[in-house]
Amino acid sequence: MDKVIGIDLGTTNSCVAVVENGVPVVIPNRGGYKTTPSMVAITEAGKRLVGHIAKRQAVTNAENTVYAAKRLIGRKWASPQVKNAVLSCPYRIVEGPHGDARIQLRDKMYSVPEISAMILQEMKTIAEDYLGHPVEKAVVTVPAYFNDGQRQATKDAGQIAGLDVIRIINEPTAGALAYGFGKNLDRTVAVYDLGGGTFDISIMEISSSGVFKVISTAGDTFLGGEDFDSRIIDLLVQGFNDEHGIDLRQDRMALQRLKDAAEKAKCELSSVVETEVNLPFVISSARNEALHLQRLLTRNQLNELCADLVKRTVDICNSTLEEAGLDRSELRTSFSSAE
Repeated sequence: MDKVIGIDLGTTNSCVAVVENGVPVVIPNRGGYKTTPSMVAITEAGKRLVGHIAKRQAVTNAENTVYAAKRLIGRKWASPQVKNAVLSCPYRIVEGPHGDARIQLRDKMYSVPEISAMILQEMKTIAEDYLGHPVEKAVVTVPAYFNDGQRQATKDAGQIAGLDVIRIINEPTAGALAYGFGKNLDRTVAVYDLGGGTFDISIMEISSSGVFKVISTAGDTFLGGEDFDSRIIDLLVQGFNDEHGIDLRQDRMALQRLKDAAEKAKCELSSVVETEVNLPFVISSARNEALHLQRLLTRNQLNELCADLVKRTVDICNSTLEEAGLDRSELRTSFSSAE
C-alpha cells in the first residue's frame, strides 16, 4: 500500500505527517524542526530557497522573499484582500493575465499555486527523506471557509508539486480528528482555530463509534496572526514618521525588518508584560544620517491594538453557536490551534 502523507499548508508555517503503526508522526525537517516557515525566495543567482533558509535571508532580499502566500491563493487582483496585501508586503504582487493575483520574483512572474507548490515540494522532500522512498499521494488541510476556487488552487499546487491530493480536509475537522480519534469520546466540541492568516470555528459532535459530525462552521479567510503583526507595524511606522518624518513602508528592507520585529514582539508579549523593539540603523535620512527605531511595547498596548480583531473571532463564534442551536454551556470541551 502506498504511503499517504498529511500536509498542513499553513500561512506562516507548514508541516508534514505520516501514520506509522496506527500513530500519526509529525516529521522533522533537516534542521530538526517539526514546522517549516511557509516562505519562498529567489536569490540574485536565481537559486530557489524554501523554509528556514528563505526566512534567514528575508531582510537582505525582502523584495524577492514571499511569505503568507496562502492569503492570496484563489483570489482576484481586484479583491480588497489583495489590495490590502499590496500595501503591506515588501514583495511585489502584480496582476496576472487572467485577472488573478501573481507574485513577481526577480524577472519572473509566479502564480500563487506555483509558490504554494514550492512549499508542498519541500514537505514532500522532508517526508521522502524520512521514509526512504518516493511519495506520490497526500491529504492537505485547508481553512473551513475556503471557497471552491481556493480549494481548487490548493489542489493545483499539489499537482505542480508532483503530488496526487487525494483529499482536501478542513483544518478544524483535522484538529477534531487528531483530538478525538480512537479515544471513545462522546462530546460536542468547539474547534477555535486562529492561524497565521485565517480563522475558523467549527462546532462538532464526536461519538465513541468513530463518527465526527460537523454541526456548524464559520470563519474569515483574511483574519489571523498576520493582522496582529500588522497592527504592531502600523504603530511603529506611525511613531517613526511622527519623530523623523520618514515613512518606513517605502523601504522594502526596513519593512521586512519591521515585520520580523513585530512578530517577535507579539510572541514575547505572551510571556512578559513588556518588550522593547530595537532596530538600529533601520534607515538613513536625507542627510545620510543613520536612524534607529527604539520603542517599548506593553501587553496592554497590544491588547488595545488588536481588541477589534479578537472581537471579530468572538462574534463569529457566537453566530456559529446560534446557527448550531447550542449554548456555550453545552460544549463540554473546547481547544484551539494557533499559528
